[in-house]
Amino acid sequence: MSLVVLMLASQLDIASTSVRVFGLNAKYLTGDPFGNYPDPYVKVWCGSSFGGMTDFHRDTANPSWSAEFNFPNCKENETLSLQVWDKDLNFDDHLGTCIRQVVKESSAITCNLNTGTLFYRYEVK
Repeated sequence: MSLVVLMLASQLDIASTSVRVFGLNAKYLTGDPFGNYPDPYVKVWCGSSFGGMTDFHRDTANPSWSAEFNFPNCKENETLSLQVWDKDLNFDDHLGTCIRQVVKESSAITCNLNTGTLFYRYEVK
């Protein structure tokens, strides 16, 4: 009986998937209507799991973030969602959202936002 349990457990482990999101950068982001540069940051989800957010970069339209986000239980066909925000004193401004369905292959993604473009990579392990 224990051999059957071990075989089943090993198959479940193989079926589990994890996703790593990395290499985030953006180009041509715009700030407020007064022409100020944005203070951008990114929030990341896989399905309903919130992976965290990047630091914000002050006064830049072309940020690059070194943050990586790992989702140990994210599965193929779940939705990967990245929201780009402009940090403000009272209310942060939403600059756009990238939504992508997770597929087995690793991918480099280019996503057009409301203002500017977000680039990122993800890999499925």
